[in-house]
Amino acid sequence: MPVNGGKAPLEDLKEKFRALFTPGSLQKKKDALPPKTHFSIWYFLITFLLIVYLQQYFLSPKVETISYSQFKQNLVAGNVTKLIIGPENINGTIKGLEKKPEQAFITLRVDDPNLVKELDEHKIDYSGRYESKLISSIISWIIPIGIMFLIWRFAMKKMGTGGMGVMSFGKSKAKLFAENETMVTFADVAGIDEAKEELQEVVEFLKNPAKFQKLGGRIPKGVLLVGPPGTGKTLLAKAVAGEAKVPFFSISGSEFVEMFVGVGASRVRDLFSQAASQAPCIIFIDELDALGKARGVNAFGGNDEREQTLNQLLVEMDGFESNKGVIIMSATNRPEILDPALLRPGRFDRQVLLDRPDINGREAILKIHSRKVLLGPDVDLRKIAGLVPGFAGADLANLVNEAALLAARKDKETVGAAEFDAAIDRVVGGLEKKNRVMNPQEKEIVAFHESGHAIVAESVKHADRVHKISIIPRGIAALGYTQQQPTEDRYLMTRPELLDRLAVLLGGRVAEELVFGEISTGAQNDLQRATAIARSMVAEYGMSDRLGLVTYESARQPMFLPENYTPNKTYSETMATQIDQEISSVMEQTHQRVRNILSERRKVLDKLAHLLSEKEIVQGDELRQMLSDSTN
Repeated sequence: MPVNGGKAPLEDLKEKFRALFTPGSLQKKKDALPPKTHFSIWYFLITFLLIVYLQQYFLSPKVETISYSQFKQNLVAGNVTKLIIGPENINGTIKGLEKKPEQAFITLRVDDPNLVKELDEHKIDYSGRYESKLISSIISWIIPIGIMFLIWRFAMKKMGTGGMGVMSFGKSKAKLFAENETMVTFADVAGIDEAKEELQEVVEFLKNPAKFQKLGGRIPKGVLLVGPPGTGKTLLAKAVAGEAKVPFFSISGSEFVEMFVGVGASRVRDLFSQAASQAPCIIFIDELDALGKARGVNAFGGNDEREQTLNQLLVEMDGFESNKGVIIMSATNRPEILDPALLRPGRFDRQVLLDRPDINGREAILKIHSRKVLLGPDVDLRKIAGLVPGFAGADLANLVNEAALLAARKDKETVGAAEFDAAIDRVVGGLEKKNRVMNPQEKEIVAFHESGHAIVAESVKHADRVHKISIIPRGIAALGYTQQQPTEDRYLMTRPELLDRLAVLLGGRVAEELVFGEISTGAQNDLQRATAIARSMVAEYGMSDRLGLVTYESARQPMFLPENYTPNKTYSETMATQIDQEISSVMEQTHQRVRNILSERRKVLDKLAHLLSEKEIVQGDELRQMLSDSTN
């Protein structure tokens, strides 16, 4: 039957449990707890002074300071019992009261020639004491030297890697990850399947070297990962170590070189010595171009510490036996400036290229980075991958993170398609300038400018479809933008496709001319990109009927040459004039073509611009519907 006022025992227990964890009860219990005591340096100082006081007044014998005349009076009266005469002071004892028969005293010694005679007359037990100043002199030297040594040791510890920093200059700064600390496998890498296949052989050698050695084969001594920033070079190297379950030494190329001569070479030797003791293992040098830049291009002459470090690295790699089970991997995004001696067979035998992923790779990368993200039902990762051509793995990871942050800022339970769309705008266009005030005239100019881009993009055959048009200011200088969605990844461009891209870039400038009869500075970036395309068509791709099948651009010079280096022209001044004339001709023909397109669709241009001024964002489907209605 019910107890406790009609409540069942289980209900009563639940009520107590709820009362225990209600915010009010938690606050009361928190208030009932004694406050936490925090350690302070003042506690230590107060305790120290208290101990000194107790020792001085209770534990140490009290010594009374008296004048020399008082001392002489007590001497004549026969109260002095014992004396110790020092060079500066006189210590002794005098007869005191009954409760305290003797009292220690000290007085300042004065020049008194009769003192010894008087002591003998009164039969006083006295002795002398010689105070050596050697100890005080030593202390006066040792204490400052000790303080300076402690300061120097602290500074060296900050400059070094720990302990006696000056002694650790020559030690390698590589971070060692044990077999179970890497926590990265090939399952965490996507979008670079060909590179993973290349490195599977390295993993097999580290796991089972006898498989290769019994047939007389040898594994490559070094693997160089080459690719644009953010494509996953470092991640892939960690995945190799994680798959093989071997120690992983990680160091940056810039960590070898210091201001002291010979330190870099010493660190290289120490790194390879440590790796040999941990074999089988992997040495990974990130940003190899900081260390392996081609030698012999020192503008100031003289010896170069970086060259000594590189020489030592070449020697260690050349003398590193491949059957020891130590493989060196490096990553760089500037392979053109590396020293040729690094890339020869026997050192970095294998070069693995990591390119930007295609749409399938981008989708796979998005799946990996969104594994811990709560995605909404309207999220289509394939569609998102199609909206971001050219994004590398790091860009896609940042995109997913930005979308998650936007959803959290809005207190949403899941990350939806709207957050991904806003994240793309944030990553591509920059931060939205909500508080930027634009006057009505500028806003109208931007609306017609972006409308011109969008209408031309939907009117030419080979341009990408328009996904969205916006006149919301973003970033530093972007007052609006037209976002296009490629239907597929392209690796080759034909002449009509380049001309259509050129037309889309000129659409905004021509729209301003048609509507306002004037031009603004808003087309600066469009004209730069358009001119670059036209110059490449004429001077690099041989797409000019007038100049023929000749390329007039010399090969790119290595980036390690001095900045004031100017390559010789491969064509005459007359040909340079013809190239400039042909570029101007291409731009003018495209300008006239765009003007005809927008003149024919002037009504749609006006309608779209006014809609943009009202809504600020227009989707591509709305534009296509407007163009369809105008043709019917």
